Amino acid sequence: MASIKGVFFDLGGTLRIAEEVPEHQNRARDRMAELAGYDDPAAFLEMIEARYKPYRDWALGENKESGDYELWAKWLLPELPEERLRAICHEMTYQYRQVKGLRHVVEGGVEVIRTLRARGYKLGIISNLIGEQEIYDWLDADGLAQYFDSVVLSSVCHIRKPDPEMYRMGCRELGLAPAECASVADNLDRDITGAKAAGIGVNILFIRPEKLAKKTVTDANRPDYIVHRFVDILDLPVLQSGGCEHE
Repeated sequence: MASIKGVFFDLGGTLRIAEEVPEHQNRARDRMAELAGYDDPAAFLEMIEARYKPYRDWALGENKESGDYELWAKWLLPELPEERLRAICHEMTYQYRQVKGLRHVVEGGVEVIRTLRARGYKLGIISNLIGEQEIYDWLDADGLAQYFDSVVLSSVCHIRKPDPEMYRMGCRELGLAPAECASVADNLDRDITGAKAAGIGVNILFIRPEKLAKKTVTDANRPDYIVHRFVDILDLPVLQSGGCEHE
């Protein structure tokens, strides 16, 4: 096994957790309707949810992702004029994601990021999600952008995991071979299979024991390590010394 020099993190369900906060979610729903010019936020959201399902089926079936403008112009709100959609599409996507919950860094997440960086690892993010701007804004707002050398988002590159090309893109941005990288993620069939197909050296599954008990582990999706607490990543023997120099 090659020495591990880089670590990639998945976002949803891994580095970031969504929490149901009705007041927050309702504000986002109301803002979406306001931006689009609809008077009934509940009815507007119901319409968008119905239109999102065929988009989701397409995205999962084709392993592709639309950017913000295409998402709204082709799938979710095609009746709005192009000029108006281009003006609001980024915020619409952001607010639609907020409707699903308030996202925050997983417990122990910041400690893991800072410690791995201090140990000399290059860090990256590889995530499937809609929204071209939210993650960069969040990294800047939380002071975390300085720790990451690569951010690969399906909404920006327009392909989705398990396509191994997402991992290859991240490795190129880190300047490392796939075998020199580890991946931390929560989904066996999307994250682990994609990373293994790309030749990622070490695969770490972050998952609750009760959730893992319902999963089927095969040779194709078998992780190298399983952790139930995010901070336990720091105790894995494979991640004790990075070997990369940072300025």
